[in-house]
Amino acid sequence: MGGSHSREDLDLTSSDEEEDYDEDYDARSPISELAASAGQRDDDLLRAATPSSLEALDAKLRSLDLKYQRQSVAKLYLHVGGASPSARWVLTERRATYAFVNKARDATEGASSSPRWVLEVGPGQRVSAPVGPALQLKTNPAQRRVDFAAGGSVWALRLPTDGEFHRFREEYERCLFENTYGVEATDEGRKEVFGTDFAAWARPGEADDAIWADAEDSLTPPVTAPARDLLEEFEEEAGDSGSIQSLALGALDNSFLVGGAGIQVVKNFRHGVHGKGASVRITGGRGGSGSAYSTPKKALLMRGETNMLLMSPGEAAAEHSHGVHHVDIETGKVVAEWRFEKDGTDITMRDIANDSKGAQLEPSGSTFLGLDDNRLCRWDMRDAKGRVQTIGTSSDSPVLHWSQGHQFSRGTNFQCFASTGDGSIVVGSVDGKIRLYSKSSMRMAKTVFPGLGSPITHVDVTYDGKWILGTTDTYLILICTIFKDKDGKEKTGFSGRMGNRIAAPRLLKLTPLDSILAGTDNKLHGGQFSWVTENGKQERHLVATVGKFSVVWNFQQVKDSNHECYRDQQGLKSCYCYKVVLKDESIVDSRFMHDNFATSDSPEAPLVVATPMKVSSFSIANRR
Repeated sequence: MGGSHSREDLDLTSSDEEEDYDEDYDARSPISELAASAGQRDDDLLRAATPSSLEALDAKLRSLDLKYQRQSVAKLYLHVGGASPSARWVLTERRATYAFVNKARDATEGASSSPRWVLEVGPGQRVSAPVGPALQLKTNPAQRRVDFAAGGSVWALRLPTDGEFHRFREEYERCLFENTYGVEATDEGRKEVFGTDFAAWARPGEADDAIWADAEDSLTPPVTAPARDLLEEFEEEAGDSGSIQSLALGALDNSFLVGGAGIQVVKNFRHGVHGKGASVRITGGRGGSGSAYSTPKKALLMRGETNMLLMSPGEAAAEHSHGVHHVDIETGKVVAEWRFEKDGTDITMRDIANDSKGAQLEPSGSTFLGLDDNRLCRWDMRDAKGRVQTIGTSSDSPVLHWSQGHQFSRGTNFQCFASTGDGSIVVGSVDGKIRLYSKSSMRMAKTVFPGLGSPITHVDVTYDGKWILGTTDTYLILICTIFKDKDGKEKTGFSGRMGNRIAAPRLLKLTPLDSILAGTDNKLHGGQFSWVTENGKQERHLVATVGKFSVVWNFQQVKDSNHECYRDQQGLKSCYCYKVVLKDESIVDSRFMHDNFATSDSPEAPLVVATPMKVSSFSIANRR
């Protein structure tokens, strides 16, 4: 395990490597040429420039067919050695050229899906990569340096002047916007994408952080928080239920490892999950006459954690299921196999979830939430006679009652969802939008946050509904839902329309080096808050998984507007400070246990990390 401050953050300057750009190096850009014609230094012009004047300059450059096409000179470094003690930066080019190149000019008609802007670094095409999240670009103003991942390697450009560094960031942000949204990075383009309510998202540098500050003050953190380490406590083999496919953590006595052959029961302790209990091999039903067990894509605990719903992939499409198996954990039997049906027609579901954050602890719960591409609903397992039917044959499977919900006529492309402590619902979509629904209506979202260009693959929300964590392939997005209404009363976006009182989100990212070490084909998944089910308690950490890494962020640190990561950043604020748990094989899931299992030595409950063959528990202890 390790921290986020790796060897890639080493200062690139050294005593034997002074600035040696040749005197004939012309650092002027089209902007500086326009400034010279006006009798101004380009840095003075940039300092005096307003967004509208910059856009006027941009229009001038566009007419000259020069926009972002100039080649500039910088030092190019390559990171070698990975995470080994001998890792270092190697200077590969003292006079490397770089440019943001418009590939759309050479593209044939119908190839508009390809990114328009590409960062090219030479001589030759040493680096050629589309401008986008996959670059994992990170800036270091103190060293006039930008680090990025491309072609399976980590690179760094060190710019010769502060002006060049500033211009690189400006050009990168504009190219990123245009590649992401397909419109020009002007005020009109930003308004088209974000509207007037999300001005803070369009120009985060001008956004008011007062909402974040109010949220920080409400938490009243301790004056001094000691540094903490992740300490491994327990490790268990997968057992005889096959390789682990998912975790179903309980808040009471047991948790469950869901595998290809069944479910392994483990005991919950204050230092993690430990001690294999019964291995529940799922049979087809009472008497074994039901459909065969297949590894479920989702396991949902309910009824005081004595029952479980298993949703297995359907035959036609692996992402959708036609029903759920209802398992009695004590007997290990499937007591019912429920079909999804609406208005007499079989339908599918992409995901299921509990009615609320603490619903699995309720002893008599009979409803749960369902999500499909264009459906959001609540299912009721109580039939007309008030009892659960048992399975005879698959054709006799009882039908779930569609008790509440809405089938949207247009393509919403829902992807994932989660519920708050009071039953409000957050939904993430393929287009990156995040919608908030109140607990009383699933028909119309109270708030719709715009997408940032990447699909939301997983979403979570705090118990109080004030914070949302969306997962994309390359970053996490943290959104504050708090706003004050016209009477000054604090609300969340679940209960009222936020209007234009919306704070800019914050991004949680891997450093370029860690994104490469995690595996270029591996994607972030399953971002979640730590787990509380009680009003007045605050989640303390966030965790996500990528490749062999389990990545943990300090929630309070991410929200702190004065955090060192955010200094001199441009665009949406990004946090790179995290802890990494490294395993020997790809991690299936990473989750914090319920707050019940926090101890006096560790205010946070243990972190459970599952790989296909093992499950490990880590406590967060004071560093001594």
